[in-house]
Amino acid sequence: MADAVVTNPRQPPGDAGTAGGGSRARRRPALSPSRASDFKQCPLLYRLRAVDRIPEKPSKAQVRGTVVHAVLERLFALPPEQRTEERARELVEPAWKEVVEEQPELLDQLFGGAEDPELTGWLATAEKLLGGYFTLEDPTRFQPEACELLVETELESGVLIRGYLDRLDVAPTGEIRVVDYKTGAAPRQIGEAKALFQMKFYALALWRLRGVVPAQLKLMYLADRQALVYTPDEAELRRFERTVDAIWQAILRAGRTGDFPPNPSRLCDWCDHRARCPAFGGTPPPYPGWPEPSALAGEGGETALGRVD
Repeated sequence: MADAVVTNPRQPPGDAGTAGGGSRARRRPALSPSRASDFKQCPLLYRLRAVDRIPEKPSKAQVRGTVVHAVLERLFALPPEQRTEERARELVEPAWKEVVEEQPELLDQLFGGAEDPELTGWLATAEKLLGGYFTLEDPTRFQPEACELLVETELESGVLIRGYLDRLDVAPTGEIRVVDYKTGAAPRQIGEAKALFQMKFYALALWRLRGVVPAQLKLMYLADRQALVYTPDEAELRRFERTVDAIWQAILRAGRTGDFPPNPSRLCDWCDHRARCPAFGGTPPPYPGWPEPSALAGEGGETALGRVD
């Protein structure tokens, strides 16, 4: 089996291993489900996010998703009898304050400061989403193996993949379930395919890490209180592994040439980089060249905001 590691996202990825003499090891470029989806959607979008690393202004929906994910992570850190809807609602404001401590600019980007009356209503919408979660399952009846878990493994082809799992459940009999929380509504067919791509990515990583195909991939759509359940098999994951390898090879070819063409679609209406896109009369910044491994460290350019929907 290829080399593999499972780390906690609280630990800086660079601390997972060091070179001789105590110096920090350089991290290899890796592919995450978010960045793989970016490249499939639009190679130029991938370049601007993962190579140029141009900051994007987060939306209220993205930040709210980050808050909800943080609350659910904290909820499962409590004893089972304390995992109530009331307690989850109490955790919303502390989770929001922690986000603002890390990114104080969000207060002015999204609201008119801490006293903005809109802020209270916005936090209430996060509480409503958590109410949706409690209609889908009872968190007092099981104990996850891990929440917000970073998984990383090298595929047989040499491609390094990594990504965050919202939650990993392991039954006493050994069956594995991967759970992902979505704070948006359940998608139509195109959106569903994108969501399942992400989940298959996680399933592939776990299969290569543990030698066990996850018994269930579960997407929980909190806004409309629906769940999508999928059961992969080994043959499907082998095919998916070839797909992931092909995506990475295409990224490397683009990286060598600097040719990351735009791919216009309906999604362009929500793209932060539209003004830089040649498809809309814009000009991208000069290509900075393919990054060194250390520049693509961490989660392959993936951020907490980029992982929530």
